[in-house]
This record gives sequence, C-alpha cells and structure tokens, in this order.
Amino acid sequence: MKTKLILAAALSTVFFCGTAAARDNVLTMPLADIVGTDKAKQALLDVPFYFAGQNHPKVSNSWGDISTNKKTNGLGKSDDEACQWVLLSAIKALQEAAQKRGYDAVINIRSNYKNNEFSSATEYNCGAGRIMAGVALKGELVKF
Repeated sequence: MKTKLILAAALSTVFFCGTAAARDNVLTMPLADIVGTDKAKQALLDVPFYFAGQNHPKVSNSWGDISTNKKTNGLGKSDDEACQWVLLSAIKALQEAAQKRGYDAVINIRSNYKNNEFSSATEYNCGAGRIMAGVALKGELVKF
C-alpha cells in the first residue's frame, strides 16, 4: 500500500510539473525562410498562392474564404523547423481545397492562429509548444 502511494505521488509530481512547464508561444515567422525553397517546391502543389498584400492577377470568380488548421510534432525539432513544416502543410491544404473545387489559386492568405487574424505579405504566425507546432490559415479560393 505504501509503495502504491509513493508511486502515485511521484506520477502526480511528474504530471503537474510537465503541465506547468508546457508552453504555447505564438511566433511571427518570416515567409522568406521557407516559401520558394526546394523543400517548399517539393511539398507544395502547382496551385499559385498569395499572402495578404501580395499582388496577384485579376480575379474573375471567387468561391470565398476557406480555413485550415494544421499541427505537427515538434519533438526534437527547433521552433523554426517545426513551424516551417506545418506552414507548408497548411498551404498545401488550401491548395488542395482550390483544386478540389476547380479553382485556380488561393489569395489573401492570412494567419488565423487561435482565431486571431494576422495579415502580412512577409510573415505568418505559428504556435510553438513543447510537443506540437501549429499554423492556422485563411485564404480565398479564386479563378483568374
């Protein structure tokens, strides 16, 4: 009985200390560090995408906004590496949505991490924690 009590106390300490040490930092990261790289070219589809404020061809038809929220395992990865990987996953999800609906591109892409919209032509938001990283994006599906 005493052994079980000691084990329960030890496990509780580990659980509560781990919870207290958890982190969820919202980072503002540069798009230029990943968009346009060989890694991005290999991971993404051939569907043009434009972040808010970036010039794009004239729109002839809009499906409207679509959202995505992607997560990735952050264990053993730097915040930069995890955030870049999950950004590519989120962009690809928007590209797949455009293809599925027969649209040409995704424009006006904004970060929407925890429903806090952030618009930038050069940066995105990423939530980086001890074990997970996440990127949420919104973008408009269009035909040119």
